[in-house]
This record gives sequence, structure tokens and C-alpha cells, in this order.
Amino acid sequence: MKMKPNPHLTNRKLWAIIPAAGSGSRFSKTEFKQYQIIENKTVLEHTVNRLNDLPLAGYVLAIGAQDNYAETLHFKNRQNAHFCLGGAERVDSVLNGLNYLAQFADEDDLVFVHDAARPCVTTQCLENLVKVAIEQETSAILAIPVRDTLKCVENDQDISKTVSRDYLWQAQTPQISTLAKLKKAIEVALANNIVITDEASALEYSHEPVQVVMGRSDNIKITYPDDLELARLILQAQQQILQ
Repeated sequence: MKMKPNPHLTNRKLWAIIPAAGSGSRFSKTEFKQYQIIENKTVLEHTVNRLNDLPLAGYVLAIGAQDNYAETLHFKNRQNAHFCLGGAERVDSVLNGLNYLAQFADEDDLVFVHDAARPCVTTQCLENLVKVAIEQETSAILAIPVRDTLKCVENDQDISKTVSRDYLWQAQTPQISTLAKLKKAIEVALANNIVITDEASALEYSHEPVQVVMGRSDNIKITYPDDLELARLILQAQQQILQ
């Protein structure tokens, strides 16, 4: 399904940055999770192809210095692919991607940032996120309300208290903002030694409004080896719905 042209996007372009330089140590000490195979494609190909269901002007993959594999992959709309050097941490890769984009993109263009190992995001969620960002003129993220009971565990696996779920949401990606707002927010946060866990945390530090857009629980991030099988089942189920 293709996103219908939005009149508010007429003079602005939509880009995506995919930080893909991390080793994913929780997945494996030797293997990269973004290059694991599901249904004859790498996780990264699934991720990039899903983003390209939207009318992207281009997408930037921030990859490791020794990565000679990413540029050989068969991405959708390969002619719109750009590559830049990633950084030591995810936030560094995102900033490198923004600096790369700033060479030719307009500062008011919209930029998605999406995890390389999140291949199951639906086109509808992507469209909803863009719609909110444009119509509300705000930065926005996909997220879902926390469902489970949360426990605070401090020492020796002993529960110290139960944490209220009220007002708590689990952040997902993509997260979207303008090129200028996101670049400045990350630069300011890093200059002040603020820990940046996602793009929204940098925007929050700069007092930029960020709106939550309802995501889906099947927009999983592959973190551990058994997540691969879950992602495979989700992608198969999504494909059956489209058929």
C-alpha cells in the first residue's frame, strides 16, 4: 500500500536514517543481528524495504567502518540509498546520518530514525506517524502503553516496589522530526553529557514537544536470538493478511 501524497508535504521531503553500525552484543558476540536471514532476506533488507513503502526521497544507512556487506544488499529503491560512517554509540550514528543529510536536504525536511533490527513495523503505523507529524507540526514517535505489571528490583533480585503503569508508554521506532530540530537537539544533549537512549530523549531535553502515536505490539526489536523466530512468524502473518 502506497501512502497518498499529502498536500502539507508538497515542499518538504521525507527521509529515513537507519543506524546499523552496532554489534548488538546482547544478540551475539560474533554475529550481527541485522544480517541474520529471515525468508531469504536479511533483517536489514526487511527493515529498509518496509520503510520504502513510504515516498522517501532517500534513506541513509550509518554502518561500521569494516562493514563491506551492507552496500551489496538488494534494498528496495536502491537508487535512493546513501551510506555514511556510523559511530561508537547509536546516537553518534544518528548524528552522523543527520550531518550527512544536511549536505543536501532542507532543514525543514522530515526525518525518520528507525532501528535496523525492527523489520515488522507496518505501513499503516508509518503513515499514521507521518500524518501526525505533518498535521500537528510536531515531532512524534510510535509507542504502545505498558501492559505488564512493572517491578523495581534493586539488590539481589529482591523486589523493592511495584511501579504504576499509569502514564507509561513503551517507545518504539520510527521516531520523526525535522532535520534541523533533531540535529540541534542531539548536538545540545551530547554537549551537556546527557544520556540519549532515543531521539525523543534528545528532543525532550531541548523542550521540543514530542507526541506519542499508537504503535503495535508486533513492531518488535530483534534483541536476542529467539526474537528471530518471532519476527519470522510476524512477517509471515503480515504477508498473509496482505494477500
